Amino acid sequence: MQFIASTVSLTVDDVAASQEFFTTYLGYTVQRAADGFASLSRDDAVDIVLLARGIEVLPPEQRDQRAGGLILAFTLAGGLAEHEKRLREAGAQITMPLRQEPWGEALFQVTDPNGVIVQFVEWVTPEHP
Repeated sequence: MQFIASTVSLTVDDVAASQEFFTTYLGYTVQRAADGFASLSRDDAVDIVLLARGIEVLPPEQRDQRAGGLILAFTLAGGLAEHEKRLREAGAQITMPLRQEPWGEALFQVTDPNGVIVQFVEWVTPEHP
């Protein structure tokens, strides 16, 4: 088995709002879009497909579900504090301010208009290994 791409599919109430969030704040580009659907990509991250809740392409048991309890996490190579500041100043909803965990994980979270949680992580030397 050889994978050629990775995609996460998120079912949301307002595809346009999430599409705007990911393109404006996170630098994604729209590859394809239609009513109730958008395919987004970046060269350096997982692709994202947004589907409208209730869309008939989903099996009936999945149509009313929405992205919940999911954290979409991106690991950065540095500059975490600067990214948090940039997103805050741009108007993104910071739902977990920048913090550092004792095991060496520095992180913060933003939330898109549909409640999709996006976490940014940078691994640093722990204060107390």
